[in-house]
Amino acid sequence: VKQELLDLLSRLPGQNEFRRVEELVNLLEDRYTPAQTLNFFNMAISGSWQLLFSTNLGGTPNPQKFRLRELVQTISCRGKLGNITNTAIWDLAEDSDGNFQISGSFSVLSNYTITQGARKVLELQDHIVKITPGSPLPSDVQHLIGLLHRAMPKEMFDPSDHGVDTTYLDADLRIVRYTGPRLEGIRDILVRSVNAQ
Repeated sequence: VKQELLDLLSRLPGQNEFRRVEELVNLLEDRYTPAQTLNFFNMAISGSWQLLFSTNLGGTPNPQKFRLRELVQTISCRGKLGNITNTAIWDLAEDSDGNFQISGSFSVLSNYTITQGARKVLELQDHIVKITPGSPLPSDVQHLIGLLHRAMPKEMFDPSDHGVDTTYLDADLRIVRYTGPRLEGIRDILVRSVNAQ
């Protein structure tokens, strides 16, 4: 089931395939046995995870001007407390020639507290834009933030006032479900990142 899901997500799924993604996720979640101790759960989720799929993925606003190359979530744990950093690696073309002259990263820093079971309640701390050394500065940083806001899944851009449940977890695959006022039921599928941030 897991391999079929990863194979399906390795290409852009069509509308019919989205139903199959949902079926496979439901099967994995149904078979999942949660970690029995907090220490084991923390050890299993710690590290960097690359976003493969979100049920809340909007799409790139203008692919000739802006692109997201990678979305990585890094988790560090301290008992029932921890930090989650969502980092988007991006490129921007300000000229009309289509060349991406500017690149950098955009990080969303959040704290969390584990409340009931393994639910992490998130609290947004900060947004940080970094320009890659050697890249020119963007002429309009507010416009860049707007592009990032439209391109990133909302749960990764602003997770405030939401909880996140881990509904499936193994050594290299994690499925989470968000709960809260704006993002109820959103699911993200992440794989262990080979390039630690």
